[in-house]
Amino acid sequence: MYNQAIELINSAKKIIVIQAENPDGDSLGSALALEEILSDLGKDVSLYCPVEIPKYMHYINGWDRVEYNFDTSADLAIVVDTMADVLMTKVLETPGVRHFLDSHPVLVIDHHVSDSNLTFNHVALAEDAIATSEIIYSLASDAGWPINTQAAEDLMIAIMSDSLGLTVQNVSPRTFYTAGKLTELGASNSVIESRRREYMKKSAEILKYKGVLLERIEYFLDGKLALIHIPWDEIKTYSDQYNPSVLVLDEMKLVEGVEVGVAIKTYPDGKLTGKIRSNSPISASIAGFFGGGGHNYAAGFRIYESIDTITPELLNATDKAIKEYYNDIKAS
Repeated sequence: MYNQAIELINSAKKIIVIQAENPDGDSLGSALALEEILSDLGKDVSLYCPVEIPKYMHYINGWDRVEYNFDTSADLAIVVDTMADVLMTKVLETPGVRHFLDSHPVLVIDHHVSDSNLTFNHVALAEDAIATSEIIYSLASDAGWPINTQAAEDLMIAIMSDSLGLTVQNVSPRTFYTAGKLTELGASNSVIESRRREYMKKSAEILKYKGVLLERIEYFLDGKLALIHIPWDEIKTYSDQYNPSVLVLDEMKLVEGVEVGVAIKTYPDGKLTGKIRSNSPISASIAGFFGGGGHNYAAGFRIYESIDTITPELLNATDKAIKEYYNDIKAS
């Protein structure tokens, strides 16, 4: 199943690795790992993301090599960690990029197995995996490409990021196997975690702001849905220090009776983003109602609507997803 991807990479001399406009530990770790692996094969590799890498990910060595200028001299593009066109908007709006993607081979590597809605021709390498990096490890192993110690660390970071340290429900035996192999190759999760914890330290200002967010959480659907709205002025004030959604979203899931936690951000251009975390495997179903996607327990969406419009729609989508899930359980 890796033959097309291997052939595309082997045929290319200059490769650009693209992250979408929502970079996270998996997309960054996967991009950096590809840079290491493909450079060792003699490829000229550049890394591109249309937005700045958030400071909370600066513990990942090599984050500063990600560029904001798209290198149109590449002869192959590799998109990591998305098959959703809505998350490629900033990429496609960059002058010259749409033409490049329409006129060059593009390989998409993603662990979201929903059908791709990307509006440019591409070869998709998509598997049901905990992280994109898990697929990259399998690809490199199948092709016989060496994985150096730094690449192993990058892949481990990506896996640990998307699996919350191997604790989420969809961690599989394959995940543990891959993590074990990466450890054999020199990745040290304790070293990674030590760096991450140093960068995750919060200022007194952020801790105080977390308290404000916790007080503002609203509960709907008889307490099954926990919702927080984060307006633009707070995003602008605090995001450079810490992602406001991340401050409270996982704790929202731990409230008794809560099935789903949702953090909604609003932006000056009318854009609204939703980050979903759930205790039942319904996150992707809720996100799909708004044209988004992701995993069963973690997903997201982006639309252009007001918070007043989106809230009742979110309640309906969540209520429907919860009822369908429990009806399916009873039927089985």
